[in-house]
Amino acid sequence: MIQAMIEYRELCAAEICRELFGNFIRHQKVVKCWRKENGKWVIRDDPFTDDWSEEDYQILVGCLKNTVNTGGFVYAAFCDGVLKGFVSVESDLFGGEQKYLDLTSIHVSEDMRGMGIGKTLFLAAKEWAKKSGAKKLYISAHSAVESQAFYKAMGCVEAEVYNQKHVEAEPYDCQLECRV
Repeated sequence: MIQAMIEYRELCAAEICRELFGNFIRHQKVVKCWRKENGKWVIRDDPFTDDWSEEDYQILVGCLKNTVNTGGFVYAAFCDGVLKGFVSVESDLFGGEQKYLDLTSIHVSEDMRGMGIGKTLFLAAKEWAKKSGAKKLYISAHSAVESQAFYKAMGCVEAEVYNQKHVEAEPYDCQLECRV
């Protein structure tokens, strides 16, 4: 089998629309998740299927356009011209001396996971953050065991300083950081 060529490039606001995600498969079957209980991280059964509704896609399109329009970074992977992965990093530094930049999304289409696309996207986000003056990326990350294994492989650790906005929006997420 010949492996398809993956093309990586930054997205501009004008091309970010619902149709861009027409063949993107967000689907993720989750069984076990990391949970912080009494100050310690434990793995718990919490089965569910994560997928995006039409409303979720509309919100995502608005958020990604906003990221680009406010000077942030949206970088994508395409296979045969079809979107198969993307990452976004906001442009505003926060966290005082931590000098965080917020990695607000990283997703790979279900049909292309395990092929190194996520790693390439993550490394591009780190490089952009470094050039933008950050010391670390901040990630409010999905708590699924598989998602956390990816972040650990990328060098992420628990954040020194939590961003309360993220904690309140997604209380089960793991708050992570990664040096750039």
